[in-house]
Amino acid sequence: MNYPNSYISVIGAGSWGTTLASLLAEKGYDVTLWAYEKDLAEHINKERVNNIYLPDVVISENLRATHDIAEAVTNSRYILNVVPTQHIRSIFTQAKPYIRDESIIISASKGIENNTLLTPSMIIKEILNKPVSVLSGPSFAKEVIAKMPTAVTLATEDRKTGLLLQEVFNTDYFRVYTHDDVIGAEIGGALKNVIAIAAGICDGLGLGHNSRAALITRGLSEIARLGISMNAKEITFSGLSGLGDLVLTCTGPLSRNYSVGYKLGQGLTLSEIISQTRSVAEGVTTTLSAYDLSRKYAIDMPITEQVYLTLYKEKPPKEAVRDLMNRTLKSEFYGY
Repeated sequence: MNYPNSYISVIGAGSWGTTLASLLAEKGYDVTLWAYEKDLAEHINKERVNNIYLPDVVISENLRATHDIAEAVTNSRYILNVVPTQHIRSIFTQAKPYIRDESIIISASKGIENNTLLTPSMIIKEILNKPVSVLSGPSFAKEVIAKMPTAVTLATEDRKTGLLLQEVFNTDYFRVYTHDDVIGAEIGGALKNVIAIAAGICDGLGLGHNSRAALITRGLSEIARLGISMNAKEITFSGLSGLGDLVLTCTGPLSRNYSVGYKLGQGLTLSEIISQTRSVAEGVTTTLSAYDLSRKYAIDMPITEQVYLTLYKEKPPKEAVRDLMNRTLKSEFYGY
């Protein structure tokens, strides 16, 4: 079957996928946005609005949506993954026969696959046997789509690819920095969601600013310890995809993961919270993988452990906080 050519394909029509697709389309690129929901793709094409995830934003005419994965990726020069991490494998397995060898792959998903413990770029690389670049950093979709100044990290294995993609994504409101630490960018982007759930719990319990500041700082420490053990660069965690993304997600009310934690702190159960929203809080599933990674690499990650126990073992949030505060005393920079 012959499909219309698309210069850039964005796979995943949630708020972040739609935002990045719109950003690229407004730069003049021919963009195809793949949506899991057929009705959503049809609505975007007809009304120029993503009525599920970004109902108040008019989408560029340079963007067309489709539910057909073959149509989405056939002949594309750039393919941008923005699929929830636990669904990447199935979707890119379907897409593989239609992706040409020359296509450049970028991932903007943040998470770790359950059981395999692979990051998004690792999953895609395993399926396609191609290098995968990573776009990460502090970036709420609603603020980017409103053209509020934002800075992000683009991590690539190859410097030339990084410089090329930097020009593709950069705008006067979306500043893109290059970096060469793909695994570090992904670990920072994934694990910050787990710490954000913990930050939300603290605020839901009304524990104050001191508690949240301590949580963010100690959370960054355990993220870095894990990342370094996985061959990431320590400096990455002081950058946009590390500290920057962590601070945003732990303090901003637009954070889905923070909101999950806040509701847990107020007494709701995880099942009650999930039933109230259609958007994916990646930190919920990432917590399982992060806990497993801490055990695999024998890394002390106490905050991650307590979030895991709260989400999956029904441990009361107040008990989780108490146990964190009563741990054996240590040197601040142990484990490095």
